[in-house]
Amino acid sequence: MINRNLIIAAALVCLANTGFAQTEAPVTVKSEPGKVTVSGTVKTTATVVGIEPATRTVLLKDPKGKVVQVVVGEEARNFDQIKVGDVVKAEYSQALTIMLKKGNAPLTANETQTLERTPAGAKPGGSASREVTIMANVIAVNHQSGVVTLKGPQGNTVDLVVQDPEQLKRIKKGDQMQAVYTEAVAISVEPVAGK
Repeated sequence: MINRNLIIAAALVCLANTGFAQTEAPVTVKSEPGKVTVSGTVKTTATVVGIEPATRTVLLKDPKGKVVQVVVGEEARNFDQIKVGDVVKAEYSQALTIMLKKGNAPLTANETQTLERTPAGAKPGGSASREVTIMANVIAVNHQSGVVTLKGPQGNTVDLVVQDPEQLKRIKKGDQMQAVYTEAVAISVEPVAGK
């Protein structure tokens, strides 16, 4: 299991949740019969304005002048390569695909994770990704409200609102739905321009 305290997660959470310069791609929705995918990406940047090596703390400043403190975990390599003036860039992507399935496949929930760190001696950075796949049964379809009730592998139920009437027509009690959720983050530290 990936340690969620890595610089990748810490920097992203700190940057994304504090209003750092973010450029957000519009949410993309792709639909075809029996399948819908929703995806989006957020890009974030900040400049290193201070470093406290003893506590592995970095002060990051956005283009509007807001400063936030980030503690970089021991898992992150090459902390000593970070310099004041370096630019930290983060990109976070998410996607959810829901597919209608006919048949009687086993109900499952699977998760896979990957992690890549920069090599020793390079600027800190890396990437992490996670994919969760769930197979659930359709136990009820309300065509008037557009609500489809799904029962997952652990017996929990979820109501899913289907806004597209053409998609709703295809869904029947006894069908199955497969949901695939993916998320990925990449963090890089780029040296001060001209150095």
